[in-house]
Amino acid sequence: QEQLVESGGGLVQPGGSLRLSCAASGSIFRLYTMGWFRQAPGKQRELVATITSGGTTNYADSVKGRFTISRDNAKNMVYLQMNSLKPEDTAGYICSARTPARTYWGQGTQVTVSS
Repeated sequence: QEQLVESGGGLVQPGGSLRLSCAASGSIFRLYTMGWFRQAPGKQRELVATITSGGTTNYADSVKGRFTISRDNAKNMVYLQMNSLKPEDTAGYICSARTPARTYWGQGTQVTVSS
């Protein structure tokens, strides 16, 4: 049973950077595809980035070149480095883990980009 806990959100000025972390429990973490989603008020949840067990990454077009997803299987951690942040990046960011049975979700961490 996977449990996901995010941290690292906060208030940052446009052009700034943040690093989000997701701590995962589970004995086979290294086998799961991990991802970051985000959801802003009045909008649908959207995929930001994913990383497979083999390290293959995919990104939404809106964040390519600015965000980097990574994982440390020894520590059961996944990260999202966010650079050159824009006001439109403001959202709750949610960590996910895709297992054979279901997808697990964290509670989310708020990122606000404002001057």
